[in-house]
Amino acid sequence: MERAEVRSAQWARVRGRLRAEFGDGVFRSWIKPMTFVGCDAGTVRIGVPTRFLRDRVSAQYGDRLRCLWSEEDDGVQEVDLVVVSAMALRTAEEEARKAAQAAGANGEATAAGSEPPQANGHAAATSAIRVVQNEDDWIDTLSAPLDERYTFENFVSGKPNEFAHAACRRAAEAERVPFNPLFLYGGVGLGKTHLMHAIAWHIRERDPRRRVVYLSAEKFMYQFIRAVRFRDTMAFKEQFRSVHVLMVDDVQFICGRESTQEEFFHTFNALIDQNRQIIISADKSPADLEGLEERMRSRLGWGLVADIHPTTYELRHSILEAKADQMQVKVPVQVLEFLAAKITSNVRELEGALLRLTAHADLVGRPISIDTAQEVLRDVLRANDRKVTIEEIQKRVAEHYNIRLADMHSPRRARAVARPRQVAMYLAKQLTSRSLPEIGRKFGGRDHTTVMHAVRKIEELRAGDNGLSEDIDLLRRMLEN
Repeated sequence: MERAEVRSAQWARVRGRLRAEFGDGVFRSWIKPMTFVGCDAGTVRIGVPTRFLRDRVSAQYGDRLRCLWSEEDDGVQEVDLVVVSAMALRTAEEEARKAAQAAGANGEATAAGSEPPQANGHAAATSAIRVVQNEDDWIDTLSAPLDERYTFENFVSGKPNEFAHAACRRAAEAERVPFNPLFLYGGVGLGKTHLMHAIAWHIRERDPRRRVVYLSAEKFMYQFIRAVRFRDTMAFKEQFRSVHVLMVDDVQFICGRESTQEEFFHTFNALIDQNRQIIISADKSPADLEGLEERMRSRLGWGLVADIHPTTYELRHSILEAKADQMQVKVPVQVLEFLAAKITSNVRELEGALLRLTAHADLVGRPISIDTAQEVLRDVLRANDRKVTIEEIQKRVAEHYNIRLADMHSPRRARAVARPRQVAMYLAKQLTSRSLPEIGRKFGGRDHTTVMHAVRKIEELRAGDNGLSEDIDLLRRMLEN
């Protein structure tokens, strides 16, 4: 048997043993996409389609891969994983098929119970290695790096973000494109980027062969301008229109940029026509994005639009608990409650405050307490000081429900008055730092237990009354802006 055929047979046996040891799931996701491309000077070269797959295989299965090759051939000392273009891999596979046909009836090139070998050695290797530096590597160059902390497992879901979270899960797990595009919108630091990264991580781990590109709208614009400048727009078009999943963050940054919008529009349509998944985020809904062409606005609203509402006290508290668990630090419940009540701007700042507080306690050696938090986070707390007053809340709620402002203080218990009053008490608890007794006094001298009852009642009603929940979210946004 020719040396190339021997190597191919060895690779087939190695693959078969890896499949037997790690199972069909691991084999399909991580081993099957690899291709034998050559061997010289005691070093075997295995081709992989992406840098992501190379890094994962090297970390998880690299040692076993080297061990199995050494058992097949004690002259093999190293196994190099190289990122090889899809075209080179197809060439290698074609050469492998020819080699298998040449082997004919002998059947020596294929190990029993294994898949056919994928390369015949040096002829394919030369072609593959030659393009290692400029192959599908453009995916990794084009796509922004993913934060390993931003996974579905680390995302804390609550009422303000549960719909967006569920939609992202579906997009990441579905065999077929469920909705196109998926459009996420919400304020700064509410979790849009976290969900985008989580989708990308999940898809890449589930099927490393899928080309996933995640980038900001600004980088898309930069790449387009660069392509125009260097007269390389055809390569730009081919790159973006050959991906399986395109994820564009902060799309509001291309609003008003006519030529970039034009190209994005055509890229969008090309991917939609190929049934490729598009996922987009922005700070506003498609209908509210200023400077966006009407046809682009219409396209973005085609699929599923999911908004992420401002965090509630309960969600902030859950996020802090989860973050403390991840950091493996014990934080008193009173401190978590204090931070959840005081830092309401966004999740990023909330988590940053907890990190800063725990780092200070560790480095200085002081216990974590509310007093320590007030001292260490003085600037953060000052920036988050709620400017909303109870009087403003009462006025806005009375206007919204078309009742008299005096009804906020009156003893009237009619439902048309009592429910708006409870909503105002709930918002006063959420948006001000006033104590329950202080809030009660502002509502006609009511007892603090009345305020507690109102807060609990509204929380219960929000869970089953979408109309009430939307009213409260609207009132909150109006008061905070």
